[in-house]
Amino acid sequence: MKLVCNKTKLLSGVQIVSKAVPNKTTMSILECILIDATGKDIKLIANDMELGIETVIEGTIAEKGQIALEAKILLDIVRKLPESIITIESDKSFKTVITCEKSKFVIMGKSGEDFSYLPSIERIDSIVVSQFTLKEVIRQTIFSIADNDNNKLMTGELFDINGDVMKIVSLDGHRISIRKIGLRNSYPARKVVVPGKTLNEISKILSDDTEKDVHIFFTGKHVVFEFDRTVVVSRLIEGEYFKIDQMLSSDYETKVTINKRELLECIDRATLLVKEGDKKPIIINIMDGIMELKINSTMGSMNEEIDIDKQGKDLMIGFNPKFMIDALRVIDNEQIDIYLVNPKAPCFIRDAGENYIYLILPVNFTTVS
Repeated sequence: MKLVCNKTKLLSGVQIVSKAVPNKTTMSILECILIDATGKDIKLIANDMELGIETVIEGTIAEKGQIALEAKILLDIVRKLPESIITIESDKSFKTVITCEKSKFVIMGKSGEDFSYLPSIERIDSIVVSQFTLKEVIRQTIFSIADNDNNKLMTGELFDINGDVMKIVSLDGHRISIRKIGLRNSYPARKVVVPGKTLNEISKILSDDTEKDVHIFFTGKHVVFEFDRTVVVSRLIEGEYFKIDQMLSSDYETKVTINKRELLECIDRATLLVKEGDKKPIIINIMDGIMELKINSTMGSMNEEIDIDKQGKDLMIGFNPKFMIDALRVIDNEQIDIYLVNPKAPCFIRDAGENYIYLILPVNFTTVS
């Protein structure tokens, strides 16, 4: 195999598919990137059996063939080579020569025959959204998936398609994040759970361009994302997602309208007194026209007041400050509405059209403060 391509294009392609190379594996072939030049295009492929990524890069195929090269060393070499034209040539013994200007690397590859290609997925009825929209909706929800595998469904996000609306849901047992996005067409009702790891990695590759689209296909066990010249295939998480509708009550006893930036900055300041791993809640006291925020820790205490509009009853309630900060950071509105019932019931931050809903469970501050 022999191919010639531009360093920038090759580096971009290697970085894209590297997202699917596992950190730890007993199968050394999975630590490789397959360079497939057997057809008319130069394809780069990586696959950890849960998540697979394939991208096409521009270049010239001088001699057809394929080679599997260790991802880490390939990425390191390409990154450090000059900004010029790179030639990659491999022989029958899988010895691979990478040259660029006056630099020459010789590394051993593996047979491409041993490599696991991406599963071939029947592509029917794609859902189309802009790359920017998908990237944003992942950013606005991904922080509230669970990071351990005790409950597999909590490590993924629910994609709930109904007509011309797609709802994205994540939860970790302490909070729920929901975002709704409008679709250009109407689709049959469908619910799938996409692994958080897949969404994390895909959001690093998606562009911020509202003009560029991503096509999403679902099958019984897989989801496929196609955009630019890249295909991402991921297994879905099997099982029925949590019934969250019963948790989303629209009843409230207290409604607070507040400047989002002021609240975020105040809670952020309060966390200066909380050591990492310390479970100190921020205590919020809601009165007419004023919200008072207090925190007490071994390092000291802080309190601050913010002007608010309040409807309903006075209330004192405690929250994990990190959970409040995570939700507030991804809301773009200048003014937000917070709905509360009592000190033991969750609070809801939501807009009038329910394009976003953030539910956060309170902390029993009488026992921890």
